[in-house]
Amino acid sequence: MSFLWTAFVFGLLGSLHCVGMCGPIAFILPLDRTNSVRRIWQIINYHLGRIFTYGVIGISFGLIGESLNLLGYQRQISIGIGIIMILAIITPQLAKRFTKPLNHYIMKRLTWVKSKMQIQLNKKSTFTLFTLGFLNGLLPCGLVYMAVFGSLAIGNTLEGGFYMMLFGLGTVPLMTGAIYLGNFMKLKLRQRVLKIIPVAVVIIGLLFILRGLGLGIPYVSPSNSINQQHTSTSLGEVKSCH
Repeated sequence: MSFLWTAFVFGLLGSLHCVGMCGPIAFILPLDRTNSVRRIWQIINYHLGRIFTYGVIGISFGLIGESLNLLGYQRQISIGIGIIMILAIITPQLAKRFTKPLNHYIMKRLTWVKSKMQIQLNKKSTFTLFTLGFLNGLLPCGLVYMAVFGSLAIGNTLEGGFYMMLFGLGTVPLMTGAIYLGNFMKLKLRQRVLKIIPVAVVIIGLLFILRGLGLGIPYVSPSNSINQQHTSTSLGEVKSCH
């Protein structure tokens, strides 16, 4: 559980990027401009839709991580993902070469997302905002990929889902600000703050590497927590044999 906070950090810092990429969608949401209470409820539904999508994605990759954990590979996965996070920052051109075709591949198979979003933007029901949020959560994004890697490294199905939901929760403050205020952050200030993101990703990457090394550092690199589930499962299997 100690690494779940990294998801919120990803979301909070990454929301600066989200405002630039997904901000235009937030600006044109079909909100009720005449009823402030209804507008707030619509915005909540929009965020719930995004968080729900992230949760489903997190559960999917958390399940994969849990399977690898049961096979005894979670240490290696944690170290590997930490290295990938750091390499993505120190070799941005290599990261772009990887993410660009990946984004194209995903969008090619999610062409219906844009068309569905266009249809929903012309509606004004509460459920419409949830649907828009759900579809928005499917759009490819480099920071989402990082969070997905984190949910995979957690090595637990439910915690993987919770990890991605925390990521979505971290994006809520600035995305809500974008909905109400538009492009409220000046370009120079945003550029300065965006410089924090690479530093945060490298730090989180190092934490995942330390976690995988199992150096016996409480809350950072515990020696027994990574294999705890695998061990308890194995013991349960032995007891069942008797």
